[in-house]
Amino acid sequence: MFQLEELTQHAVFAFFKEISDIPRESGNEKQVSDYLVAFANERGLTVIQDEALNVIIKKAATPGYENAPTVILQGHMDMVCELNKGTVHNFERDPISWRIDGDMLYANGTTLGADNGIAVAYALALLDAKDVAHPALEVIITTEEETTMGGAIAVEPSHFTGKIFINLDTEEEGKLLVSSAGGVKGKLNLPIIWEHPPHGEAYRILIGGLRGGHSGMEINKERGNANKLLGRLLHDLSHSISYTLGEINGGLKSNAIPREAEAIVVAEEQDVAALTKKVDEWHKVFHDELRASDPGIYVKLEKTKVERVFSKETTKAVVQAIMLTPNGVQSMSLDIDELVVSSTNLGVITTSDTEVSMQNEIRSSVKSLKEQTLQQIKIISELLGGTLETKGDYPEWPYNPDSPIRELCKKVYREKYGKEAEIIAIHAGIECGIFTEKMSGLDTISLGPNMYDVHTPNEHLDIPSTIRTWEYLLAILEEMNHM
Repeated sequence: MFQLEELTQHAVFAFFKEISDIPRESGNEKQVSDYLVAFANERGLTVIQDEALNVIIKKAATPGYENAPTVILQGHMDMVCELNKGTVHNFERDPISWRIDGDMLYANGTTLGADNGIAVAYALALLDAKDVAHPALEVIITTEEETTMGGAIAVEPSHFTGKIFINLDTEEEGKLLVSSAGGVKGKLNLPIIWEHPPHGEAYRILIGGLRGGHSGMEINKERGNANKLLGRLLHDLSHSISYTLGEINGGLKSNAIPREAEAIVVAEEQDVAALTKKVDEWHKVFHDELRASDPGIYVKLEKTKVERVFSKETTKAVVQAIMLTPNGVQSMSLDIDELVVSSTNLGVITTSDTEVSMQNEIRSSVKSLKEQTLQQIKIISELLGGTLETKGDYPEWPYNPDSPIRELCKKVYREKYGKEAEIIAIHAGIECGIFTEKMSGLDTISLGPNMYDVHTPNEHLDIPSTIRTWEYLLAILEEMNHM
């Protein structure tokens, strides 16, 4: 079993620990970006920090590799920040606290940030090494990958000379990623008409205990979406009693399947018994439906207070929007087994002073299908008197049938492990699509170690796999002299 002190003796984990001590939620990367610049300056390496806080660090080839092709290594510095209820942690200030369970590295009640901090750690260990053979390196660490991919979108291609691009944001060892989906965020906004609360009782309906997960990698695992489940309950409740909403909120990130959602409802006193009965019924229904994927699901009712409520019209529009908004897998590939082509995730619902917003993460490896889902949500918004905002539109990464780096990676894997690496495409968004669109003739591959339950507080990293993948990366770079 590994010990934390022993683990940080390895260069990769030493650097991962350093960046884990620095806040790096998407949109709050200034401190970690400056750390990367200081790292490069301390070692006399060429470094560029652009306006988007992306950091490019260049290192010359080691002796004997001057004629090998320059390699671009890429990862992102930001992380998804989620925590369990009851966990005290400020992502703007506090370091990520680690714990080890067997061969796995976890955080304590929060996301670990191995996605994609481990790529940054690989890059830093490589840039710091004095005994590793490699061609000229151009390392690019981007910002805001987990939200808008704004960092990658802002990168200036003229900073690079390399045509071989190795992305380090894959989450399964022994699998070489060669294609990914594009995506866009669509936020449906419904205006709120506020009223004074009627005579009655206010209760908070809470749905929680769900597993959640990455809205690309886990969207095909039939895990419950707390926002959609809450919509079903509220819709059914409207057929039993008269109520109005006081507020509704659910989920934390559009690219994470929401684990928790809640709504305040105000019902007449004579309907409280019916409300309690209905909540109990739905607890049993959801537990039965999701017993395999989310056995810990619960539905609870708590007494509360409100100072204002939505109008009947607003309440109806909000519930209808949740019910109508598409969610989950929309289409599957007929070419690659078990590959999702298109999906959408109703990831976040928030109530402000003026509107209820519903944030959707739409993904597809086919641009026209991505647009179709976006248009569906736009029509829903128009029918219900709302508006639709879009942001973070990024391209798909198409498969390259003639890829020398893919063949080299396959060869090295075969020679090192005596078996074939698996060639895969994924439904998650990855920055390779943006870079291949920006930089003509780029030969791109993505790889990484085993990590699990990313974008959730149960995120964990396979320690031996991380070390093996590091050694595999070094072997690939060493072989570059023979391309």
